[in-house]
Amino acid sequence: MIEIVQADLLQPRHAAALVTLLDAYARDPMGGGQPLPEAVCRDLPAALAERWDAVVFLALDGERPVGLVNCFEGFSTFNCKPLLNIHDVVVLEDYRGQGIARRLLQQVETEARARGCCKLTLEVLEGNRTAQAVYRNAGFAGYELDPDKGRALFWEKRLG
Repeated sequence: MIEIVQADLLQPRHAAALVTLLDAYARDPMGGGQPLPEAVCRDLPAALAERWDAVVFLALDGERPVGLVNCFEGFSTFNCKPLLNIHDVVVLEDYRGQGIARRLLQQVETEARARGCCKLTLEVLEGNRTAQAVYRNAGFAGYELDPDKGRALFWEKRLG
């Protein structure tokens, strides 16, 4: 049976699960198709553990980590309330189609409600139809203020 737990990244087992799952995601074409750099693998658990705004949930099949969600609290100025941004969603290929992502998202929503958040946010690649279906089924939709102005676009500017 798959168990969903909030990660304690100071526990070596949870820290290792974070790195293993995020590296699997990074190696997937939807995650860029490249392994995580060694420095990220080494430093990420401690760096996330120090962040007050980070929350990590793991899906465990016994001792085996099979799913992950990394989230960060932000703030909605239009609502004057916190929000929770879902930054990474990972389910190992052998475990996809079993509702694990849905259960992880439900746990994130529970956490967001407990924090008094006004909304959940996430980004998804246009070509990742499977993830889009999961997110739609969980109640997510494209963001727009006015249909005449169109949907919001996610942009980035790399700084190094």
